[in-house]
Amino acid sequence: MYVEIVKLQLPDIPADHILAEPAARNTAPCIAWACWSIKNEDEKANMVITPADAIVMNPEEFRRVIKNALDFTDSRDAIVTIGIKPSRPETGYGYVEASNIVNGEICKVNAFKEKPDNETAERYLNAGIFLWNAGIFVWNIDTIIDSIRKYKTNIASDMDKINISGDVASLFPKCEKISIDFAIMEPAAADGLVYTHPADFGWSDLGNWASLHDKLQKDENGNGAVGNVKMFDCANCIVHVEDAKKVVLQGLDGYIMSEKNGQILICKRSEEQRIREFSTDL
Repeated sequence: MYVEIVKLQLPDIPADHILAEPAARNTAPCIAWACWSIKNEDEKANMVITPADAIVMNPEEFRRVIKNALDFTDSRDAIVTIGIKPSRPETGYGYVEASNIVNGEICKVNAFKEKPDNETAERYLNAGIFLWNAGIFVWNIDTIIDSIRKYKTNIASDMDKINISGDVASLFPKCEKISIDFAIMEPAAADGLVYTHPADFGWSDLGNWASLHDKLQKDENGNGAVGNVKMFDCANCIVHVEDAKKVVLQGLDGYIMSEKNGQILICKRSEEQRIREFSTDL
């Protein structure tokens, strides 16, 4: 499905440059596969890794920040993560703890922090040195491949086998299922290889309901909706319907309502972080 979407949206990309994972193994194996593939094409490549499920409201500033990061990594053994300046005490994102500035706007990374509770998120916001981890990474090809060989020898070995045999279909699903954050970013930060570029280009992770609410046009009661939705006596709600012909809600305050493929989820916005738990029962 995604291959066809990419072809439609980016028709100038050669078909053999679109890498489709045969199995979901989290972000470390898929990024590693991309790195080994790019190394075959360009031994001096400088790379940007970015998730697809985000919105950037100021693309000009985005390009400026990415250029700064690319210039920094081009001739250095360094990894740069783009850190978003927080606008609220968000519990749905991981954080980057920044340290001293080393080049222009680029800072050393002290540590990566897991998604915090609300009290910790408030403290991070007030401290002024914590940034949202947007999952946008910049590095040169040698640095990242050397890092994978150092910190995840098993994944590097799998990529070498794929590179030699071309047998992605049978070898890739056997890769360790692990995120790039745990596999590479955290140990590399401990070794002093990771930097961050603080940024404010109107970034929002649309996989997050609070962020979606921020971006939606809202009525006079703070309700945001996608789909054919009518609300009466409701306030501060987020409603997203895909298949229902019409949804009518009354008397809700601070709720999320989502409908897809005939399945319906209704929960308090304050319980957003439990949605994955709730969804296992759908």
